Amino acid sequence: MRLLPLCRDPFQAPTDRDMLPSERREFVRTHRTCIFGYGRQSDGPAMSVVYYVPADNDDLLVATMGARAKAKAVARNGKISLCVLDETWPFSYLQVYCDAVIDDDGETLVDLMMAVAERMSGEPLGPELRPMVKALGEEEGRVLLRCRPYATFVTPPRHLQSNDQDEKLTHWVSASMPWDAPDKPDLP
Repeated sequence: MRLLPLCRDPFQAPTDRDMLPSERREFVRTHRTCIFGYGRQSDGPAMSVVYYVPADNDDLLVATMGARAKAKAVARNGKISLCVLDETWPFSYLQVYCDAVIDDDGETLVDLMMAVAERMSGEPLGPELRPMVKALGEEEGRVLLRCRPYATFVTPPRHLQSNDQDEKLTHWVSASMPWDAPDKPDLP
């Protein structure tokens, strides 16, 4: 497994149609922030903004402190949602349903923390900083959450460019589909 590099040109969702399954996967692979959602023992779902890093095997990796509720929720019930955010206008998002586990691969955790720092700053960290990042991860009790997508849901964005548009603003519905769905269903 290899972490994918930071994408300088994230996929932009079409505004006139639903995303194809391959476009949904490309959207997830080329963005960097999401809302991490999970069921709580009581009250409604919990949500927090996190950086994630996609891997070449389609896993989505998140680093968090082991004492935080995200890690505890994954240990309790690995069903989570990631609402992947577009950071450009017109704003769009895509929800990814995942099975998540806590992974004890310490070297991948350090790789992930280095990659997150790049996503936060826009510049890669030099290899000389790896020991410091590793020590920080150990000090904070960081863990690696490995999220394996199994389905996506998206509602394409519709935006007004001004309040006096002549066109009728339209909306349509979408549906959840398997992560590995083909663009066109196989015909018999």
